[in-house]
Amino acid sequence: MASGTIYRHFPNKSELVAEVFRYATEREVAAVAQACDAQTVEGGKTAVDKLTAAVETFAQRALLGRTLAYALIAEPVDPRVEQERLRYRFAYAEIFEDVIALGIQRGEFVAQNCQITAAALVGMLAESLVGPLKKEHEHDHDDLVHSLTALVLRAVGFKS
Repeated sequence: MASGTIYRHFPNKSELVAEVFRYATEREVAAVAQACDAQTVEGGKTAVDKLTAAVETFAQRALLGRTLAYALIAEPVDPRVEQERLRYRFAYAEIFEDVIALGIQRGEFVAQNCQITAAALVGMLAESLVGPLKKEHEHDHDDLVHSLTALVLRAVGFKS
């Protein structure tokens, strides 16, 4: 495809890159939401199950697609793409916020400001994965995912 054809649809390179970023991130957010939604409360699943599924999906997908995940989470980008990154951090936070509210309602998590906790969880997960995503050698993915899940559950006040 000729570059002129691309710029018929995008006014500049920044908008093109933002669209690519948006497309990739939408898939990741949808996967986390789907994993969380698959854990239906009516079917005997708890808010802990839902939050665990969301965290495990986020971390496992990142570790399996390290290059993409690093680009979505931490790669230096231009301001237009950074706006998209922030938008999708909010999308992840909304997923976590709903689960935290459910957990509080059901007595699984301690009372807290769901919005602040959810935003903190998104930041915590992203920052915790930056090192493992950037390093060339393999990590014990299962141990890392388990550690992140335990950390998130402690952060919402769950005691096993």
